Amino acid sequence: MAQLLYRLGRFAARNPLRVLGFWILALATAVVAFLTAGGTLASTFSIPGTQTAAVTAQLAQKLPNLAGVAGTVVFQTKDGKPFTAEQQKGVSDLLAGLKGHDRVRDVVDPFTVQQQLSDQRKQLADGQKQVDDGKAQIAAGRQQIAAAQQQLTAAKTAAAGNPAALAQINQQQAQLDAQTKQLDAGEAQIATKSKPLEQGKQLLDFSSKIRTVSTDGTTATGVVMFSDDQFSLPQEAKDSVAHKLDAAAIRGVTVDYSSEIAQSTNGLMGPGEITGLIVAALVLLLMLRTLLATVLPLISSLIGVGVGVAGAMAFSGVVDMASVTPVLGLMLGLAVGIDYSLFIVNRHRRQLRAGMDVHESIGLANGTAGGAVVFAGATVIVALLALNVTGIPFLSVMGDVGAVCVAVAVLVAITLPAALLRMVGPRLLTKRMRAAIGRDEHAEAAPKPMPTWRAIVTAGLAIAALLVVAAPALSMRLGLPDGSAQDTNSTAYRTFKTVADKFGTGVNGPLLITAQTPKPVAADDVLATQVDIARVLSQQPDVVAVAPAAVADSKDFFAFQVVPADGPTSVSTADLVARLRALPTQPGGITLGVAGSASANIDVSDKLSDALPVYLIVVVGLSLLIMIIVFRSLLVPLIATAGYVLSLFAAFGVVVAVYQWGWLSTVFGVHDPGPVLDFAPIILMGVLFGLAMDYQLFLVSGMREAYVHGVPARAAITAGLRNGRAVVTAAAIIMVAVFGGFVFSELTLVRPLGLGLAVGVLFDAFVVRMLLVPALMHLTGKAVWWLPRWLDRLLPNVDVEGAALERSHPLPGAEPVVEKERETVSS
Repeated sequence: MAQLLYRLGRFAARNPLRVLGFWILALATAVVAFLTAGGTLASTFSIPGTQTAAVTAQLAQKLPNLAGVAGTVVFQTKDGKPFTAEQQKGVSDLLAGLKGHDRVRDVVDPFTVQQQLSDQRKQLADGQKQVDDGKAQIAAGRQQIAAAQQQLTAAKTAAAGNPAALAQINQQQAQLDAQTKQLDAGEAQIATKSKPLEQGKQLLDFSSKIRTVSTDGTTATGVVMFSDDQFSLPQEAKDSVAHKLDAAAIRGVTVDYSSEIAQSTNGLMGPGEITGLIVAALVLLLMLRTLLATVLPLISSLIGVGVGVAGAMAFSGVVDMASVTPVLGLMLGLAVGIDYSLFIVNRHRRQLRAGMDVHESIGLANGTAGGAVVFAGATVIVALLALNVTGIPFLSVMGDVGAVCVAVAVLVAITLPAALLRMVGPRLLTKRMRAAIGRDEHAEAAPKPMPTWRAIVTAGLAIAALLVVAAPALSMRLGLPDGSAQDTNSTAYRTFKTVADKFGTGVNGPLLITAQTPKPVAADDVLATQVDIARVLSQQPDVVAVAPAAVADSKDFFAFQVVPADGPTSVSTADLVARLRALPTQPGGITLGVAGSASANIDVSDKLSDALPVYLIVVVGLSLLIMIIVFRSLLVPLIATAGYVLSLFAAFGVVVAVYQWGWLSTVFGVHDPGPVLDFAPIILMGVLFGLAMDYQLFLVSGMREAYVHGVPARAAITAGLRNGRAVVTAAAIIMVAVFGGFVFSELTLVRPLGLGLAVGVLFDAFVVRMLLVPALMHLTGKAVWWLPRWLDRLLPNVDVEGAALERSHPLPGAEPVVEKERETVSS
């Protein structure tokens, strides 16, 4: 590998324009492919095999009109007074005009719906009045018949023995009997009419708290119903609706709309991300001392991330991809791209200062530091690809895209910097450095081991601090952010808050309940069936209202809208979903199902929670296996993995404290604390694992190299730490800056990922790798390098940093490196 990378670096140095042209062409190709073939990104997530997915599939088959995306539009008067007739007409005309837009199947006019509800109540009231009047008439008629019957009975007694009188009385009796039959028939008709009236009244009572116009008349909610689901709906269709709503000019009325319409991929790069890049550039400038040396890693990183992200997004037209997916690739591509190029540039810079020829130095830097880059990138790629073991499609796609972006970053790092370094030549160094080339101005004293007491104190304080920071993770609650997590200036946030204030928080996350009957229901029994099901649903705790949504033409499938008491991310809504799913089969064999965005988010969170332990075991197993091969030790991998777990849970703790508890909310812009982004922990696991292995490699491989060359075990730890901490410190600061920039991203889903990665890298690099790992390795002494002899023979010899190549291409004036005999610690 080292020889291959050496030759690749020499080739790039000899053909700099070809290499640069290749990557520019690759970037242009990726961008064109994205612009021509890119599809839609979604802000919602679904997982096949969940209960919500099964119910949604039934809906798509039985009631396809309910299967598309529905966006809420909120209209509110500016003066706080009820809508005027002119304003109502403006709202209705605006919504009606959206019907002609692409992919808009239908719209819901709030004033029409509210009027229909009022008309229904009036019709029911009128019908009930007619029934009551009819009952009163029948009652009065029966009283009259009863009085006449008494008179006939008395007359019949008095007319005994008088045939003529009796005949007349019998004739009157027949008339009374006929009148009684008429009253009985009328009573039966009233009973037949009053039954559906009563059932209709019950349904209206169940849904009485569902409104489209607020009780004070100042706010109205319309709905735009699209024909496609969230993954199929083109961005152009949403943008068209959004532009129409933004351009609305209804005098005295504000117009806002929910994230289903407002969702966009805009904000991939914002002020926060650019600030992170500026900080990274400053760190590079402080370390490398020249503007040219600073620019090289940035150019390599930007080209690599452009190729990776644009290339990945070109497949969004054929692969269901979430909106956060390219951002993850962007974060990783920028961070590792800068770091990987930095490692190679810094190695070349050191060799130039020692007097090595430019071409030779480029090849050697590529073969040594480049080998470490390939290994480090491979660990990140493996960790991201391991997300496929979760069996969660959108998470697998995120991992695959992230892996592709890291792979491109590695390919760019081992080719493009070499070409750029050749073009820059000796100007990579400052004039002062060029004047001092070949001088040994930085001779270092022999390394000395740290005091044992310091190792004990350092390890104890580091572990205690990480455990304290990780404590909030014990109360972690997972979920997907709702509209309240959006930027306070966004239309999605205003929509969420207005709906919650005027109509109730639960209206922001209604549940869709389905009812499947074993056989079609008779037409006359449909209303009764709806009442029975609605009654059961309305009796559940935390249910505010229940309204019939639709009935399939086959009359064997019913849909209901259930409004919970709290929002879609609340604990009570999650408990309500669990209770509804636990309801037994209803009389008549009716089975119930739960769907809707709130239900889907709960299913996603539950599935991800179940996948966390499995993925952690896979990652920890990979960590142990890789480090046993690289470091040929058993204790080093155990120490490194334990440190990784501590830094991981410390990152979890910070994310919980900020986003769930609301600590430092003003600093991080967390105005409405809520559950932690449900896929953040598993993404943090994979990415932080790969980055932890990077820093472990760059620090501990130097320790092992010193030990193999005869330096005592404890002194070798100091030697490796001294040689590697400068570049690792710079690399870690760059990663923290890049990831930290995404904490203030315009995309809400990205912020906890950015904070978790920034904090995780901070803890892992500066607390775990530079303090805890060296301290624990010092305490174990020579035994830290122990490996059973049989296992030593089985393991491949992985020369990650190209030590053999370095020995065959020594620095000018350097003595050949000869490994000293040392006491073996294998058995």
